[in-house]
Order: sequence, then structure tokens, then C-alpha cells
Amino acid sequence: MSSRDFDHSDDGSVGASGIGPGGRPMTELDLPPPDTKRWVMRRKAEVVAGVRSGLISLEEACRRYTLSVEEFLSWQRLIDSHGVRGLRATRLQDYRNDAAPVRVRGPVMSGPAE
Repeated sequence: MSSRDFDHSDDGSVGASGIGPGGRPMTELDLPPPDTKRWVMRRKAEVVAGVRSGLISLEEACRRYTLSVEEFLSWQRLIDSHGVRGLRATRLQDYRNDAAPVRVRGPVMSGPAE
């Protein structure tokens, strides 16, 4: 079975479905509402899972949730490198610091002092 299938509901309607961040089937109804203001890690993961499974396009996700492509891609990279817990806002600075180059304080000497 592919990650995107068609789900027949009890009322006979057909809708696209995908696999959610927890590995369970996911439909468009499982995506966060378009007016979401508080982006907890679960909601971010649901949007990423929806795009990855083809449930919603990247363009539609960015339009619906007023995201930049860069912001969405950062969520995707954090999931890939740190798992869903990497999406916690309080951890972002720690993860960014891991990737930041080490800076040396003080003057840099290029040769012997005269």
C-alpha cells in the first residue's frame, strides 16, 4: 500500500489519505485548521506529513498556513535530523547552535608580534 490512498468514508464519499507523523492514517481533516496561530510540534509534524504523503502540496500548505517555503523546509529538516521533538520551539536555539561555526573571541593574530 502506498502512503497516499483513497479512503472511502461511511457516507460513500472518497477522500485522499496519507500516513501521519505517528504512523497512523491521516486525511485532510487531520491537518491543522488554516487559522492556526499556536504552532506546537504536533501541528508542524502534521503539516510536514501531509506534504510528504501528497495529501497537500507544499504550495498549498504555505498558502493555507502563511508559511514561507524556508520555514516549512526548516521543519522538515528538524524532523529528519532530530525527530518530531526537534520541532519544540524551546529546542530550536540548541539545534541551531549545534550547526553554528565556532567563533573565536579576541583579536586574530596573523603572524609574530612586532
